[in-house]
Amino acid sequence: MSNIHFKTATDYIRRAPFQALSAVFILSLTFFVATLVSILVYSSSKVINYFETRPQVIAFLKSDAKEEEVATLQHKFSQDIRIKDVKYVSREEALSIYKKATSDNPLLGELVSPSSFPASLEFSASDLSFAQEIIDEVKKEEIVDSVGFTAAIGGESSLKDVVGRLRTITSYVRIGGGVFTGILALTSFFVLLITISMRIATRREEVEILNLIGATKKFIRSPIILEALIYSVVGVILGWSLAFIGILYSAPGVVSYFGDIPVLPKDSLTLLTLFGIILVSELLLGVVLSLSGTFLAISRVKKMR
Repeated sequence: MSNIHFKTATDYIRRAPFQALSAVFILSLTFFVATLVSILVYSSSKVINYFETRPQVIAFLKSDAKEEEVATLQHKFSQDIRIKDVKYVSREEALSIYKKATSDNPLLGELVSPSSFPASLEFSASDLSFAQEIIDEVKKEEIVDSVGFTAAIGGESSLKDVVGRLRTITSYVRIGGGVFTGILALTSFFVLLITISMRIATRREEVEILNLIGATKKFIRSPIILEALIYSVVGVILGWSLAFIGILYSAPGVVSYFGDIPVLPKDSLTLLTLFGIILVSELLLGVVLSLSGTFLAISRVKKMR
């Protein structure tokens, strides 16, 4: 499209600034929410993956358990397709983990010894839904003293609640966020449709003159298409930028609060790459919205031939 088309499109925008602002506002809101939903979906997936890849079940062994018995039990469950990994944690390793967890208060670490902690086996399930079955089977072993769920203080009694809560929250984020974004996207589409239809209606006389002097359809339609693209691109960049600034501002606090759980990328390059992918995807969606709205508006005007 030539400079004259771009100049004509910007002239249209200046003639009706209220319509332009309305369209940009709705589009900005749509893509602001879309960016937040995308980040929430990313974060919820990382949370699920975090619990799926870490040991979910821990079996504390009796003090008189022999090494051969422990090795046999470890080998037995490592062959189970429901279990991705079985790790043995000795008393000394348990003490080291405890000291690391209580590093803010070294005195606590001095008050305990390896004998204060039982040896244990940590089980990583191939799927969270198998965790309860693993607990039920492991607790039947003679050398096992007690079995618990590592992701919750409540132990095995709260396992179903924790797993169910994680899955429910993730589903709500994906479905609810997708529906809300879809509603906003549909609203944006109709706003663009109405805005462009009004623009075409106010240009009927100009269009008739251009038709009389032999102007091509492409020449007549180009400024209108370009105007819709300007609305979409500005709306996408504005909405994405607001979400990006907000998340970037809150990222240190969020990462610190969740600790080891990677709800957001901890390195800048990965975070920028994630937002870059979101921006490109939203620009493509914005172009689709603007073009579909424009061509539908044009098709409704019989004079535009």
